[in-house]
Amino acid sequence: ILATPVFAKDLDPLVEVTKLTPTIRLDMRYATPDNFLHRAVYSKPTCLLHKSVADRLALAQKRLAVQGYGLKLWDCYRPHAVQVEMWALVPDDRYVADPKKGSRHNRGAAVDLTLVDTQGQDLEMPTAFDDFTEKAARASKSAWTPQAQQHYEILNAAMSNEAFSPLPSEWWHYDAPAWERFAILDKPL
Repeated sequence: ILATPVFAKDLDPLVEVTKLTPTIRLDMRYATPDNFLHRAVYSKPTCLLHKSVADRLALAQKRLAVQGYGLKLWDCYRPHAVQVEMWALVPDDRYVADPKKGSRHNRGAAVDLTLVDTQGQDLEMPTAFDDFTEKAARASKSAWTPQAQQHYEILNAAMSNEAFSPLPSEWWHYDAPAWERFAILDKPL
């Protein structure tokens, strides 16, 4: 059962992030087979977020650019139907939200991302994306290489400065403030 919408979409619509901030890079993993489902579950590689969330992300990108870095996005808005598929494969709420409650991604208020250099090249980070092990947890910093720790701290500072909250079990996942005010959506991409 989906939650009742609590925020009018016309007040804060979903927007395509790269139209707002063209310097953000995309590697939308769920539009390819390079993900834990081993098949594409999105029809196109696009990143949709509520405008207020995308605006915060644009500020983080701007902050990082001054330092010689940038963002690469792996996942943004996720249709609820995809959440159901993910839960069927990994029913562990440390890594995949229970579709009965809905995901922050289903609300267009969460982002999975990494840090890149000015040419868009991936930088060393703690683990690969969708690593469902303890090593991906933010509390596992002592197990990360010094370079991965440094890059994580740069990414985390940029996101925290724009009021994004980290998910403890995944170094790459950030929630927008007041994410719970947005409705769970099942709009196809």
